[in-house]
Amino acid sequence: MPLESGLLDILACPACHAPLKEQDTELICTDQGCALAYPVRDGIPVLLVDEARRPA
Repeated sequence: MPLESGLLDILACPACHAPLKEQDTELICTDQGCALAYPVRDGIPVLLVDEARRPA
């Protein structure tokens, strides 16, 4: 389920404050050093560092 239009313009990674990009059911941090993946559950981004998936 895509996020509302314009929502990605105001969201940022809580760990490093870089912009996020939508990919499948996650929001991915665009910073190469961080690159955390935050889940989107029922159309709601879960922007908690403890819930984020670390890059492989």
